[in-house]
Amino acid sequence: MDWAEARFREAGLCFGHGTDNAWDEAVYLVLHALGLPASGQGLDAERALTASERASVLALVEERIRTRRPAAYITREAWFAGLRFYVDERVLVPRSPIAELIEEAFAPWIQAQRVARVLDLCTGSGCIGIACAHAFPQARVDLTDISRKALAVARKNIAAHRLQGRVQAIQCDLYEGLSGRRYDLIVSNPPYVGSGEMAALPAEYRHEPGIALAAGPDGLEQVMPILEGAAGQLMAGGGLVVEVGDAAQALIERCPQVPFMWLEFERGGHGVFLLSAEQCAEHFPVVPEG
Repeated sequence: MDWAEARFREAGLCFGHGTDNAWDEAVYLVLHALGLPASGQGLDAERALTASERASVLALVEERIRTRRPAAYITREAWFAGLRFYVDERVLVPRSPIAELIEEAFAPWIQAQRVARVLDLCTGSGCIGIACAHAFPQARVDLTDISRKALAVARKNIAAHRLQGRVQAIQCDLYEGLSGRRYDLIVSNPPYVGSGEMAALPAEYRHEPGIALAAGPDGLEQVMPILEGAAGQLMAGGGLVVEVGDAAQALIERCPQVPFMWLEFERGGHGVFLLSAEQCAEHFPVVPEG
């Protein structure tokens, strides 16, 4: 692990896809190479590695350095809200701070016993919606994405978590195709990277699908339609939770009258807001068709 950390530092790798430093990345890849859980349970730090184990560690470390691919794409797994998910280059690597909210069933802002339907917009791997299905075991969950490739990964994860009876993956552009469906909770980690930031992304981030990151000049290309359509999809008493990351300031400037509740996280992260269904209806009223 010390050797791998040193190699990562020397190579100048960028982190942020599940780990945020060279040591944690080294620990994760070494444990994976040895077939040990990410928790490190069963690790004997004094045991010498066999030749084949050394070769496995070396191969993963060298691949991470040579390709600059995020570790999750190399191992084909990521952990989110304490759950394991399959990931590949068709989807973003799960890393949203929304995981903390899901682990607490969005308390105290959402009454868990009232949550019967959940919508995960721009689902990607399905991690947010599937984690919500675990947090609200009585709820039905819809996962939506415009990308067929992403939904193939989401369906793989639905099956892996044995949630086919309660979780459905739907191809649509935001709320299109969801007419008549109402939700107690809408959660979204949409694209929110502005064009300037996109141009400066490190190599690791360029392995991720651009469609899941790029969101116009100010990062609000998808966020604004999500806000404008939320009232028509939320049940009374429901809530909207959206991650906008560094686009938060642009959103505040665009909508100064909206009382966004910006949530805080113990494990780091920022730029996640909460609005009630009633606030959505007040500031982004439904426009009658025709």
